[in-house]
Amino acid sequence: MAINQKQVLSLQQKLSPQQIQMIKLLELPTVQLEQRIKQEIEENIVLEEEERSDEEEPQQISVEEYLREDDTPSYKSRINNYSKDDRQRPVYLTEGRSLQEYLVEQLGYRNLSERDMRLAVYLIGSIDEDGYLRRDLESVADDIAFTVGLETTAAELERLLKIIHELEPAGIGARNLQECLLLQMAQMSIDTRPRRLARKILTSYFEEFVKKHYEKLIARLQISEEDFRNAIAEIKRLAPKPGNLYAEGGTDTTPYIIPDFILDCQDGRFQLSLNSGSVPEVRVNRRYVEMIRDMVSPDGTVREKDREAIQFVKNKIDSAKWFISAIKQRHDTLMRTMQTILDYQTEYFRDGDKSKLRPMILKDIADRTGLDVSTISRVVNSKYVQTQFGIILLKSLFSEAMQTESGEEVSSYEIKNILKECIEEEDKRRPLTDETLMDILNAKGYRIARRTVAKYREMLGIPVARLRKQI
Repeated sequence: MAINQKQVLSLQQKLSPQQIQMIKLLELPTVQLEQRIKQEIEENIVLEEEERSDEEEPQQISVEEYLREDDTPSYKSRINNYSKDDRQRPVYLTEGRSLQEYLVEQLGYRNLSERDMRLAVYLIGSIDEDGYLRRDLESVADDIAFTVGLETTAAELERLLKIIHELEPAGIGARNLQECLLLQMAQMSIDTRPRRLARKILTSYFEEFVKKHYEKLIARLQISEEDFRNAIAEIKRLAPKPGNLYAEGGTDTTPYIIPDFILDCQDGRFQLSLNSGSVPEVRVNRRYVEMIRDMVSPDGTVREKDREAIQFVKNKIDSAKWFISAIKQRHDTLMRTMQTILDYQTEYFRDGDKSKLRPMILKDIADRTGLDVSTISRVVNSKYVQTQFGIILLKSLFSEAMQTESGEEVSSYEIKNILKECIEEEDKRRPLTDETLMDILNAKGYRIARRTVAKYREMLGIPVARLRKQI
């Protein structure tokens, strides 16, 4: 084959490094942005954190001047309620014992050998925060052999697990819900008919109980509805997650949200701002700029030994300017998008009534801002706004539109609220099926299919009619 050359004109779309950096910064919420800026300051020597200047400095008042004005005797300005031999002692703040530490402490009161103690402690370390041992004992035995260096069997671990089952809180170390509930009942005195029935249901008819086949259970047990209701009440008193019963120590799992936007409403007027109080402001260190100027001679020439240093500093300065520009562009894009959302959902932001939410998708905001849909998606993802009625996830404000029989478009939130009200007011002995809920919504003028009702019900975290049934 002959080798030849030819020119081809093609059009390609590529993202520059600056655009990629901007996209990544746009996705970050406030907390992660703060960490990203601090990381960039550590990596780029020419970047520095700009010190915030206080708008109003408190007026310094001299103590001597104050005492002189009041003519207070000198002995009244001294504190003599301590001895010169007293020493300041630090105050240590502790979180308290964790669940695992509490269980290990209880094991100390058992007459266990050193080997059993080491194996039992490892088992306790495998218990999750809910109080369950969700791993099979064969896998735990393999881990002990590799990490601790002790050869053990599933039977030996089963013996030690039974000892753990006797510890407090009741039900700890269970491998499934049935075992957890039975362990709690084992530590109770079964001296009443409802408790005896409850233990029998959990032991022999657990599957029927979970699936709420109540009529079948009543027929098999040959009991009255009143007796069955009392037995179910005893089961409901048990804790499905025994780990939650211990609250002295451990980690705080309560989510702490820092909003990205702050929205104030005064006299019907909105004031929107970006929450950047903890985000450090950065700038280029002027010392490095002056250093480059000193290395360049008046005629514009650079000495050979300084050429590499100048190129290094220049690259760092360019990178710092790109980073500062990306942060500014992120600020403008976030404010522009949030302002558009505020204008679109003004009625909702006045009082927080979800029934006033207009149907809104990403494309609606993209068309109004002139930005791409992917950019709007990155802005609203994991971002929160603080309002007078609470902190709202921006993504939750978007909902698809549904048409009524009159042709009016309503938000899916309105349909979800109606579904929730219907299910709350239903007869729990005969819960409403998805088909019945569809008929109710159609009668109210909402054209909706049964599969859509099922989808909205699952989004609300509501189980099917059979699992909502009560006696």
